[in-house]
Amino acid sequence: MRDWLSHRAGIDPGRAALVDTTTDTSYTFGTLDTLVDDLAGRLAAVGVDEGTHLGTVLRPCVEYVCLIHAAMRLGATLVPMGEGLTARELATQLDAADVETVVCADGTEDAVTEAVSTVDGTDRTHTDDPRDPIAVATVDDSETPAVEPLSTVEAGSVSPASWSLDDTQLILFTSGTTGDPKPVRLTPGNLLASAATSAFRLGVDPGDRWLATLPLHHTGGISPILRMPVYGMTVVLREGFDAGDAADDLDSYDATAVSLVPTMLRRMLDRRGTLAESLRVVLLGGAPAPTDLLERCRNYSVPVYPTYGMTETASQIATARPAEAFENPERVGSPLFLTEVRVVDEAGDPLPAGESGDLVVDGPTVTPGYYGNSEAAFGEFGLHTGDVGALDESGSLRVLNRLDDRIVTGGENVDPGAVADVLADHPDVAEAAVVGVPDTEWGERVSALLVPESGVSPPSAEPDPATDRRLDREAVLAFARDRLAPYKLPKEISVAETLPRTVSGTVDRAAVRDRFSQDASATDDGQDGPDPRERRAGARTDDDDRGDDGEEHAGDGEDQSEDGEEHAGDGEERAGDSEDQSEDGDVDEVGSEAAQDGDRATDDPNGSTDSAGDNDDPNGDAG
Repeated sequence: MRDWLSHRAGIDPGRAALVDTTTDTSYTFGTLDTLVDDLAGRLAAVGVDEGTHLGTVLRPCVEYVCLIHAAMRLGATLVPMGEGLTARELATQLDAADVETVVCADGTEDAVTEAVSTVDGTDRTHTDDPRDPIAVATVDDSETPAVEPLSTVEAGSVSPASWSLDDTQLILFTSGTTGDPKPVRLTPGNLLASAATSAFRLGVDPGDRWLATLPLHHTGGISPILRMPVYGMTVVLREGFDAGDAADDLDSYDATAVSLVPTMLRRMLDRRGTLAESLRVVLLGGAPAPTDLLERCRNYSVPVYPTYGMTETASQIATARPAEAFENPERVGSPLFLTEVRVVDEAGDPLPAGESGDLVVDGPTVTPGYYGNSEAAFGEFGLHTGDVGALDESGSLRVLNRLDDRIVTGGENVDPGAVADVLADHPDVAEAAVVGVPDTEWGERVSALLVPESGVSPPSAEPDPATDRRLDREAVLAFARDRLAPYKLPKEISVAETLPRTVSGTVDRAAVRDRFSQDASATDDGQDGPDPRERRAGARTDDDDRGDDGEEHAGDGEDQSEDGEEHAGDGEERAGDSEDQSEDGDVDEVGSEAAQDGDRATDDPNGSTDSAGDNDDPNGDAG
């Protein structure tokens, strides 16, 4: 098959394909096809052809959209990379994906040229044959001799390349919350299956206008661009995210669909109260959807579809329709058509409905493997996502947290997602993040970062005059005691205005963990900080509250000793000791009440620190 845009242009040349909100310019499929053909000819002139690994480091723009389709027309494998990456980070990705040509713009040229220089000065051979130096081109003007402005290149004629369903069309990097970003191979078969199964769940209307607000180097951002010719729909493109402007664009352009992460949606609602009546789909991914946010969507008739997905599955795995989301806000719906999801234990054996374990996914949307390591993460039943979750009797999926996020304290395994859910159920808590912080005595201690509900003041501030409410750590802890085993209770609680998040909207767990670690270091150094005697707050000491209650917690039996032997049984024996981690039950007052500057999310998702998805995040990409 040839590229999808050329097919659509042949069928519907006059149909609206793209609207650029920056210039308020519209492009038909016929016009866009002409632009793509011209760009493909210029790229061919600088050496891009079938099989080339073509990197891109651009902000969302019309040229980027054209580049995505031009790569497919040439038969090149596209490797999108984040425009906010440092030169060092770009060099790592260029090397990992064997990029041969990279396209940049004014804002990214310096980082790209430095990255290329770094890679070309090292041993970067993944095969027996060394590669030629990486070529650099730009969609803007350039005064750097080594950077070729594509506008000055004479375009040649291009015949659309032929693709098979199994070829590698894209290499997308995971966001890397649990390690270095991994290069994920996606084929035309993966992408077409994703488009089809998404359409079965969300529906497709010939008049759909999809507002694209997410970075195009993520699955959720690039998916509407790729599906545009498949569906015959119009993409309304924003070159960056601003909550108020994005909400206005929904109205101005009669948008029917948009992909967002929870932070973006919350800010849009904060700015405008509700969203355009034209909307029929708000696809919400990247992170779990907070219950209060879903309730706002219900109250203001926002058609929200919470989704769970991964880069490795070309976007969605499971998606809940609005009625499902409002009825069961902790679930993300059933798996999409042809997508198989199993829950397995640490031995890889399937678990019955209701029990939590490692999520394994299989189906036509699943990547054939990581570039350079196709076997990684695959097992008997498919791709091991690294996420912990459970399927209920009806087949609806609940995603708890990353498997790697489990906390081992005093030999007991604690599911941080389950603890966070309990804390967020408190009426004064809007959001909660729970992490394990290294502890010399217990291995790790359970630590919680809380965001107060609107109208609720942080503990050190005066109560809000309008509500007379202030977050009480001891009240939250008492609330949790009735719902959690003692060893699961937070040993320290801090409060922030916002949770630190990655570019995809996932809680940046490393940043949360660093916050507690930094606060502990300040205390150890004799600087301002909590009394060390208060660091073990949270656990009760009466043995009657301990264990043997049959409660499940993901990760049981997975903690290993230094010699590799499992010691879950020993963990139960030691768990009783872990309940004595408190002398007086006081709550630790680690950290400031307001988020540290580095923890604050920005309006622009490109401006936050990308650490997830792999698509490590429990709610994956929105797309």
